[in-house]
Amino acid sequence: MADHSTIEWTEATWNPTTGCDRISSGCDNCYALALSKRLKAMGSAKYQTDGDPRTSGPGFGVAVHEDTLDIPRRWRDPRVVFVNSMSDLFHARVPLEYVRRVFGVMHETPRHTYQLLTKRAARLAKLAPQLDWPANVWMGVSVENADEVARIDELRQVPAAVRFVSAEPLLGSLTGLKLSGIDWLIAGGESGQNCRPMNPQWVRELRDQCNAAGTAFFFKQWGGRTPKAGGRLLDGRTWDEMPSGQRLATVR
Repeated sequence: MADHSTIEWTEATWNPTTGCDRISSGCDNCYALALSKRLKAMGSAKYQTDGDPRTSGPGFGVAVHEDTLDIPRRWRDPRVVFVNSMSDLFHARVPLEYVRRVFGVMHETPRHTYQLLTKRAARLAKLAPQLDWPANVWMGVSVENADEVARIDELRQVPAAVRFVSAEPLLGSLTGLKLSGIDWLIAGGESGQNCRPMNPQWVRELRDQCNAAGTAFFFKQWGGRTPKAGGRLLDGRTWDEMPSGQRLATVR
């Protein structure tokens, strides 16, 4: 979980913590929860902590992994790194001191660009003044429907160099979204056996709002039984915009 990534908007993943708990409708079909169950059965050492079965599951209990903190230091070439694809760094069970250590690694490796994503925007805003925010850290929040728009207000309080929104899985219309102070928005449909359909108009609304606000827009996928089942074309083209002129080595 700390090497090349197939996620379209990043290049590598790094998981200094693993595990999480479902807190909103966007978590209902969590890929990380299902994958953790398989990894536990395979004997993977990082996925032997079980979570509360009401909100988590086998292998998906929150755990910190100090042995992973040195990994980005060993990557010599610059990478765009998604931090905690299998967890949420701002989960209440991740101690502040450990969050600070993760930020310390990011500060010490300015050649990399780090992308953090959370659904726990309230704790993010609470801890933000107690963290040293290096210029290579992008901070994002997940907003899957109109019920979670308040997470963006919390994000605006964070002194990150880049602030972004992940509207994936997009489960409802986000028309009228206020994008002031938001540099980037990722939209995408849900994938998997129980995926919920996404209305194309919801995506067009986000694209148009981003264009009007000057916010970079990235359309990841339509979703379906597999992530690539529906492709990535929106009205005949792909949307691979990145903030601050950043470019990925390869956009898949």
